Amino acid sequence: MHDSIVIPACFTSGERPIGEPSTMIRSGQSAFMSVYRTKIAGQCRLITVTWCKNLLLHGLSVSVQGQDEEEQYRCKVELKPWYFWRKQGSKQFTVDGRTVDVVWDLKAAKFNGETEPQSDYYVAIVCQEEVVLLVGDMKKDAFRKTGCRPSLIEPILVSRKEHLFGKRKFCTRMKFHMRENFHEIMIECNNSSSISSADQSGYDPELEVKIDGKLVLHVKHLHWKFRGNESVYVGKTKVEVYWDVHDWLFSSGLRHGMFIFSPETSSSSSSSSSLSDPSSAPLSTLINTESGDDNNENVDGSSRYSLFVYAWKME
Repeated sequence: MHDSIVIPACFTSGERPIGEPSTMIRSGQSAFMSVYRTKIAGQCRLITVTWCKNLLLHGLSVSVQGQDEEEQYRCKVELKPWYFWRKQGSKQFTVDGRTVDVVWDLKAAKFNGETEPQSDYYVAIVCQEEVVLLVGDMKKDAFRKTGCRPSLIEPILVSRKEHLFGKRKFCTRMKFHMRENFHEIMIECNNSSSISSADQSGYDPELEVKIDGKLVLHVKHLHWKFRGNESVYVGKTKVEVYWDVHDWLFSSGLRHGMFIFSPETSSSSSSSSSLSDPSSAPLSTLINTESGDDNNENVDGSSRYSLFVYAWKME
């Protein structure tokens, strides 16, 4: 796994494109990105809402895909901890000649230690007098503040991507279906940092994944099985779990393992079965779902999406 992974610079000034070298990941800065597909500025585009957190403050970044997929229009907000700073407001930018407003209210937002707010907030993206995307639970307040009508097109959640930092344990949450409660996910690996040290000590690295406290995946001999996938069941839901921890074992410095959690439907099982030997290819071959293939839906009618976890291991 040799892809260059970056995090949008929520705390820096200037309107630099996402992915520029100057915005490379910093130690200890977590980020949570939700990618939606909807119609905005006259065509169907991807909108990415990113929450960042470091030791001092939170940051919010909203980006809209341009006509060229490499082009991004974006605005950034720093959520400063000072008492006199009002945690509400709006910003404006232009997408292909059309005005886009980002309106937010985070005065009472409850983060509960997470990177993304958990309740009592809203972030609304408005274009051509329509609220094309609304996140948060204060929907009535958002429509009252913007004075705009809801879009006739319902946004589709394509993927959620989270960057986490830790030494052994990495914890996150996920809804397997949009109408159900969150499930707690915990990823744990031992402290062996390289295959050579594992050989010298006779210690065999192992990987565990727990969902709601229940062990669903246990990979032994990890230095031989550093990449793979397995189907697990959480209740009646089948979840495909992919992992690639090559860099944890064979690279030095700050490095990340990657995990994908994808609730599976009957329509998607045939496509996943074509990956006869997932350990023979980098996990990057599976990341095509990040581009917004939204042709699969869950049985409850909500859009199917995947959670991508970038687990950054710190010594």
